[in-house]
Amino acid sequence: MTPPQLTILGGGVCGLYAAHHALARGARVVLLEKEERYGGLAAGHLCDGNWFDLGVHMLHAFDREVFETCREAMGGERLEVPLKSHIKWGGKLYHYPLRGRDILAGIPPLTLARCLGGLALAELESRFPSRPPGADAESALIELYGEPLYEFFFEDFTHRYWGLHPRELSAEFVRRKMPRLSALDVFKNLLEKLHLARPRDATEGALRFETLHYSRTGSEALPRKLAESARAQGAELRSAQPVERIHHQHGRIQAVETAQGQLPVDNVLSTLPLPELVKKLSPAAPEAVRAAAARLRFKPMTVYALLLKKDRCMDALYTYYRDRIFHRVGEPKNAGLEVTPAGHTTLIVETTCEVGDRKWTGEALPDILADLAAEGLCTAEEVVSQRLIHARHAYPVFALGFEKHLAVVTDYLAGFANLRSTGRQGAFTYPNMHTAMRMGAEAAHELLS
Repeated sequence: MTPPQLTILGGGVCGLYAAHHALARGARVVLLEKEERYGGLAAGHLCDGNWFDLGVHMLHAFDREVFETCREAMGGERLEVPLKSHIKWGGKLYHYPLRGRDILAGIPPLTLARCLGGLALAELESRFPSRPPGADAESALIELYGEPLYEFFFEDFTHRYWGLHPRELSAEFVRRKMPRLSALDVFKNLLEKLHLARPRDATEGALRFETLHYSRTGSEALPRKLAESARAQGAELRSAQPVERIHHQHGRIQAVETAQGQLPVDNVLSTLPLPELVKKLSPAAPEAVRAAAARLRFKPMTVYALLLKKDRCMDALYTYYRDRIFHRVGEPKNAGLEVTPAGHTTLIVETTCEVGDRKWTGEALPDILADLAAEGLCTAEEVVSQRLIHARHAYPVFALGFEKHLAVVTDYLAGFANLRSTGRQGAFTYPNMHTAMRMGAEAAHELLS
C-alpha cells in the first residue's frame, strides 16, 4: 500500500514539526521553503561571523512531546537557560511578566489610589455584569483593569506599538493576549508592601522560574536540526523554492507550482500568511474572499542587529520598554550565544513598523542609538556594525471587525478537503514556538487521518 503523502508549505518551526509528526505516521513528506534557511520567524541571520535572531526566540518545555522531539534533534547543541526578563516601568527595571506588586511600586500614590479603585470596580462589575462585553480593545481593557489603569498604563503603549488606538483594535486581542489582573491580588500585594500580610511563597506564576532552551548559535540551531532530522527520516526538503501557484479543482488541491514546475499533491499543510495563500490559489478565489483576505493585516517588524565593542550591556536575556522607539531589546550572549571577537556582544533591538517607513529603511538608526544610550545600554561609538532584519508578517493585527473577514477566508478554505492552514501566519493567531509546533502536528494529523 502506498503511504500517504503530505506537502508542507513553509519551513518554519510549525512546518518542520508537522513534518516530524507526519513522518512518525509513515507519510511521505515534501516541504517547500521560500528562503535559503529554514526557521521562518525563528531563522538565524549570519552577519560578520555572528548569528542574529529575528527577535527573541527560545523554546519552552511546557509541551513535553514537542520538547522531547526538539531535545533529541538538537542533541548537544541545546543549552538550558534560566528565564530572566525585565520591563522598564516607572523608571525602574521589574521582572517581566509584570506582577501586581510591581504595578504598585511604579505608580505615584494619588494615581495608585485611583487605579486601585478603578480596578476594584472593574472586578466587581465582572462578577455582576450589567451590559454585554465591549467590541473594541479599549472597552475590553477598561473592563479588565478599570479606566484609570487603562489610561495610565495601557492606552499610549498599545497605540504606539500597533499604530492603532485601542478603539481601533478588536476586544479579541485583549482576550487572547492580556492576563486577568485580579483586584484581590493587587490588594494582597499592597497589604504585603505595608507589612500587614504574610508574603506568599509561590504565587508568582510558572514563567518566573521557567527554563528556556537555546544554543551557542542562537535560534537558528532548532530549525536547522529539525530539518536535518526530518531529512534523515526520508523527508524531501526544498529551500529557496517560493510557491507561485496553488492549483485546485472540485474542492481539492491538485498541485503546487514553483519556479521548478508543478508538484502533484495529495494533502497540503500551509503555514503561509493567509492573504498570501488566498492570492496564490488558481483558479482565483471568489472576489468576496479575496477582499476579505486583503483586510487581514500583519504588523511588520524591523530588528536592528548590532555588534558592539563591549563585553555586556544588561544582565537580563531581554527587556521590554514602554516609552522608547524600540519595544524590546535582547542580549543573546546572556543566554549562551557565542560572539566574536572576544570582548564584544550583540544586541537585538526590536521595533514594530510599516514597510517603507523610517524604522523599516534604517533611517531611524540615530533615534535607536540615542534611546539605547539614554538607557545606558551602549553608545554610538561602541557600535562596530549594524544590520537590518525584516519581517513583513510578524504579528497578526486584530483590527476592529477582523473576525468577520477571517471567517470569510477560513470558511472558504475549509471547502478544500485536503488543505489545512495553520501556525501564527496561517491561522492568524498568536502562538509561541511550542504552541505553533503543536498546531502543525494537529493539522498534519487531521489531513493524514
